[in-house]
Amino acid sequence: MKKHALADEQLVSAFQTTSSAQSFEALYNRYINKVYRTCLSFTNDAQAAQDYTQDIFLKVFDKLGSFQRQSSFSTWLYAISHNHCLDQHRLSKRLPTEPLSAEVVQTLADSLPCSHDPNQDQLQNIECLLAKLPQSDRRLLGLKYEQGLSVMALCNHYQLSESAVKMRLKRSRDRLRKLYVSQGGE
Repeated sequence: MKKHALADEQLVSAFQTTSSAQSFEALYNRYINKVYRTCLSFTNDAQAAQDYTQDIFLKVFDKLGSFQRQSSFSTWLYAISHNHCLDQHRLSKRLPTEPLSAEVVQTLADSLPCSHDPNQDQLQNIECLLAKLPQSDRRLLGLKYEQGLSVMALCNHYQLSESAVKMRLKRSRDRLRKLYVSQGGE
């Protein structure tokens, strides 16, 4: 156990002095599964846990230079993971969760690759597909397309960086597109 903590300390020191990508990558590879499992235990949603894990490691990357070693790296990382998941859970409770309107479904349908205008059957199909998405995806797509929030507003709302919000939007749309194609869509 002592050797493991020492190795973490050496990697943290190397990152703090040289911003070594290899040092961060070693820490990332060592802890990604633990962080993911922590997130999964909070969310019970594999996609949300994956998104949270990415967000957590972005935070760690930004803050590792100022890590003061008042605790072990693993304890510090767990605290960041735990607090991020709690924050996201609190945010999800404050967000209204309503079914997406026909207008939003139409907007999303328009973003899917198709050679002709979607008809009523396609809209109903997309509504069914949206229901199959994780709640976090439905909520994010609803805020973006139904309520018309900008990426910056979503950044403020979720307390995430612009790149993290854009990546979540892309992944949510990709998951919807994948479901659409698997159901015989074009």
